[in-house]
Amino acid sequence: MQLYTIGFTSKTAEQFFGFIRRAGVATVVDVRLNNTSQLAGFSRRQDLPFFLRELCGADYAHVPALAPSRELLTAHRRKELAWPEFRSRYLDLLDQRSIEDQLDSTLLERGCLLCSEHEPHHCHRSLIADYLNDRAGLGLRVHHLY
Repeated sequence: MQLYTIGFTSKTAEQFFGFIRRAGVATVVDVRLNNTSQLAGFSRRQDLPFFLRELCGADYAHVPALAPSRELLTAHRRKELAWPEFRSRYLDLLDQRSIEDQLDSTLLERGCLLCSEHEPHHCHRSLIADYLNDRAGLGLRVHHLY
């Protein structure tokens, strides 16, 4: 099963939607806690489903169960929590939520996990993909679009 990930930061709308379209993404799975910020530009919740449908023929799903808790995200952004500790706590949170039992796996086939971070290396979208491969045995082939 092919799964993509993408962050919208440091991308123009042309680049962002071009990546989605060229990859043949079926559904963008929004894993952000806050998807309404003015800083999100073209990726705001009220605009993104329209753009994805019209420009890429893709669906949109917001799955807040995949987002870090507000406390965890705030501590990490304020640099009160280094990446290894954030990673550990976030994976514990996914485990507590039993996301592998809640998530509709059809969203993942040619799905694309969306968050704000430009690169996937220190981003929770990569952790989600790893977690699902470890726990749900979906055999996800993950490709990061950036």
